[in-house]
This record gives sequence, structure tokens and C-alpha cells, in this order.
Amino acid sequence: MAGVTTSIRILLAEDQAMVRGALTALLGLEDDLEVVGAAADGEAAWRELQRLKPDLLVTDIEMPGLSGLELAQRIQRHELPTKVVIVTTFGRAGFLRRALDAGVCGYLLKDAPAEDLAEALRKVYKGGRAIDPQLALDAWGKADPLNDRERQVLRLAGEGMSAGEIASQLNLSQGTVRNYLSEAIGKLGVGNRIEAYRLARQQGWL
Repeated sequence: MAGVTTSIRILLAEDQAMVRGALTALLGLEDDLEVVGAAADGEAAWRELQRLKPDLLVTDIEMPGLSGLELAQRIQRHELPTKVVIVTTFGRAGFLRRALDAGVCGYLLKDAPAEDLAEALRKVYKGGRAIDPQLALDAWGKADPLNDRERQVLRLAGEGMSAGEIASQLNLSQGTVRNYLSEAIGKLGVGNRIEAYRLARQQGWL
């Protein structure tokens, strides 16, 4: 029974069922790793986090409900002991910067060797960090110029919402929304909100 008491308890958050199943099977091959739960969206992952209190959360970035970054921010805000490891296809320094700001301890790409994931989880569990080395180098590049509200408004605009719709959703005035969009466009040095959205997405700032 000693092996059971020392196993690292893991919650998976991944919206693609095939990837979720593959990760569960892969981690299940390790004697010291135990997948105690899996969630297909961010809100479900948040509920499972509170119920299961796992040692580690292994999550993708983009999911329905809450993103992996938003989950990490919520864990940080509530001072939960669960450590976060992101496993994603988004190999952009902007995402890594935001992840580190949110207290994420591990950031790996989905095309990394399988054995790297298991070792990364053990390292994070013991208090270390596991970051894709090339991304770590790239993260020293250009900083994200957007603040949280500009990022939020620009994301909604890029999804096709009008200033009025954004204002209604965020409980802001239309003038305030336009100001945020104007600030974001100016900071990114582009001509309009669509170009701003595309550039911010490309850099990993959204």
C-alpha cells in the first residue's frame, strides 16, 4: 500500500476526448502517477479541483468555459495548493509569459516525447519547474503590451462582437469599450481591431 500513499494525484483538463483518453492511458502506465479525474471544459475542471484537491492539474490552454490560463489564475487567486502544468499546441512565448504570471509551474508542448511529460510532472510535484527550453528562451523577447481589460475587449471584438454587444456583456459603456479598443490598436501599432486581434493572437497575447 505504500505505493498508493506516495502516488502523485493528477486532474486532467482537456476538451478533446481522444487527447484526454490518450493522456489518461499514458500517465496510467507510471507507477507513481494517478489520474484521479478528467474534465472536458474549464468550469468542470474548476469543480473537480475543489472536490478532488489533486496535487497537479494538467490542462490545455483553450477550452470551453474557462481557459487553462484562467484556471491557473483562479487557483492562484484562491491560493489552492494544486500546481498547474500546461500541455498545449500553443508554442508561443506570449502564452508562456502569461502562464508564468498566473503561477504555472510547467509548460510543455503536445509534440514533446511522452517520457518528458512524466518527468516534468514529477519535477513540478517536488517543487521545481518544467518549461519547454526553446519557449523559455523566446519568452525573453517582446513583452505583452496589453492589460487584462484590453485583452478581454479585443478578444470579443475579434470574435465578431460589436462595441454595443461587448459593452453589454462586460457591463461597460460603449465609449469605454471603444477606448479600450483604441488603446489596444495603438499599442500594437496596427490600423484596426481586426489587425490588432490577429497580431495579438499570433504573439500569444490573447
